[in-house]
Amino acid sequence: MLEAFVFITVLCGFLGIIFKQNLLMKIISMDIMSTGVIGYYVLIASRSGLQTPIIGSTNSDDLAYADPVPQAVILTAIVIGFSIQALMLVCAMKLAKNNPTLETSFIEENNTP
Repeated sequence: MLEAFVFITVLCGFLGIIFKQNLLMKIISMDIMSTGVIGYYVLIASRSGLQTPIIGSTNSDDLAYADPVPQAVILTAIVIGFSIQALMLVCAMKLAKNNPTLETSFIEENNTP
């Protein structure tokens, strides 16, 4: 069930990138799609019954520990996604100064030689 919701989130973001004409809506759709991809990765990486890999008072070798690498990858993906979104918003601001609208069809008409 959760996989279906994550897949719907990715699909909504993908369809928004394809069918929306406004650049700000495309940026928001790209953020929704990346959120769905991160959610899918977290859903796949999460498993119940694993212990946190922190040294404690018990030294039992038979405990299953969680792998911290997926957490680091997800944090890196969030930071990179945020920086890409900020860069796209700055580019949209630069385009808004030169064009009266952010519709992609009008921008393509104004900038074709």
